[in-house]
Formats: sequence, C-alpha cells, structure tokens
Amino acid sequence: MDVAGKVVLITGAARGIGAEVARRLAAKGAKVALVGLEGEQLREVAEQCGGRAWEADVTDWDALEAAVAGVVEHFGGIDVLVANAGVAATGFIRSMDRAAFERVVEVNLLGVWRTVRTCLPHLVASRGYCLVVSSLAAIVHIPGNAAYSAAKAGCEAFADSLRAEVRHLGVDVGVAYFSWISTDMVDSADEHPVFGPLRRGMPGLASKKYPVSDVGRAVVRAVERRSKAVHVPGWVGGLKLFRAFTPAVVARQTPKSMAAADREMAAADTSGLVGPGGTAAGKPPAATS
Repeated sequence: MDVAGKVVLITGAARGIGAEVARRLAAKGAKVALVGLEGEQLREVAEQCGGRAWEADVTDWDALEAAVAGVVEHFGGIDVLVANAGVAATGFIRSMDRAAFERVVEVNLLGVWRTVRTCLPHLVASRGYCLVVSSLAAIVHIPGNAAYSAAKAGCEAFADSLRAEVRHLGVDVGVAYFSWISTDMVDSADEHPVFGPLRRGMPGLASKKYPVSDVGRAVVRAVERRSKAVHVPGWVGGLKLFRAFTPAVVARQTPKSMAAADREMAAADTSGLVGPGGTAAGKPPAATS
C-alpha cells in the first residue's frame, strides 16, 4: 500500500506511539485523523501532521460514532485504522483498585471492539487495513500486569477472529506486539515503588525499554505491507513460538520477590491508572468536538 493520500485513523494519538505513528505516516503523505482524549495535546499533534483531531473516548459509542462520522465527512472515507488507544494500571489482583482494573479492560479491549466495529463499514468500502495494537503482555503475563495482559490477549484473539471474518471483503488485519517502549505510560509505571523495581528486575532483554521511534518505523512498514503481525523488537516474534512455556518461566522468576512486593502493594494503596493517558481516561468522558 502506498500511504500517500490514504486516510489513516489513529486512536490514542495524543502522545506516545499514536503520535509517533501519525507523524511518520503524515511525512509519507497520508491524511491522518487523530481520535482520543487530551484534546489540547491531540490538536497539537494534528497540527504537526497537517491532520485533524476529534476528541472522543473510545469506550463511548456515541462520541466514537460522531468522531468517525466527522472523519468520513471531512476526508471522504477511511483506508487504514490503527486501533492504538490504551491505558495501564499498577497493582496486584487481590489488592488493586477495582475501578482501575476494569477501566484498563474497558479501554484496551472494549475500546478496540467499539473502534473497529464503528470503522469497519468504511474499511470494507475502501478494502482497507486494520492494525490492532496488542502487546508482548499478551504473550508474557507478569505479576502486577494482570488487567493489561488480559486485555491485550483479548485484542490478539479479537484481531485473529476479525481477520478470518473480513478477508473475503478485501480487508486485511494485523496485530502489533510491542515490548516495553519509552512512553509516558511505561515511564510512569517505572516510577511506581513496587511495580517499577519488579519490571526493571526482569532478566535480560525482558526489562529493556525501546525507543518509540522503533515502533513508529515498524508500524509504517506494517501499514505499507498490510502485515498480519508487527513486532518491536524483532525477538518478540520469536518468543510467540514458545508462549506455552512463558507462564512456567515467569513463575520460576518471581517467587523470591513476590511475597515482599505483595505486602508492600497491599499496604501502600498505590494501585491505579498510570501516566497522563491514564489520568485522562480516568476522568468523565469529554464532549465530542
């Protein structure tokens, strides 16, 4: 796919991965439509890209449908969807904030379902491409990341089913798997007094953070190739072949640290959504503009 002139709708585009992808696609001539929260930040990114911004919560059907209708009215259609909007929360299952856990699943999984469902008629019309952003967390399920892992594993399964359902309609579907990326979300999680040390203490490459520019380049290639999968870094793709063994590896690596971390997490009462995106997602839905 030559992205020049194509209309690309990106959710969660106010910062991080979404903003990086928007800038890189716009540089190749794509027409970018940015949907998300943090309206001022979102509009700033849109101005940098020569695109347009629609402020909407991906879990709000009405706001999302209004935003997509606005995109189609302005640009004439949608050729590519990058379903990227997501949040994370720190905490262990037995003690974490219940609303934060459910908000992660609502945004990261139900938000993807609502976004895809709303955009799908336009992707069918253009015989377009949909990229669902999952995560390495769909493959490796570490302590303190249950909500995120559950939601991202759901995204992977959702996209795999979607691919089979719409192939005959000319729509291609890809899944993106990213390890720890240097975004506000991950950086904020690293500041957590319990989860941060756990994440940074993961062995070898599992604890390394990668620049968001790596993701930007990889996603642009995936869109151009209408890829079934994109991995950052590349070793994530190889790890998928051994996913049956990852729970046992995690279980072996964590016992020494878990007892103390569990007590500290329960006592500290510091669970909740992380980063500016988490703060925005935790607020009441914003009005559509």
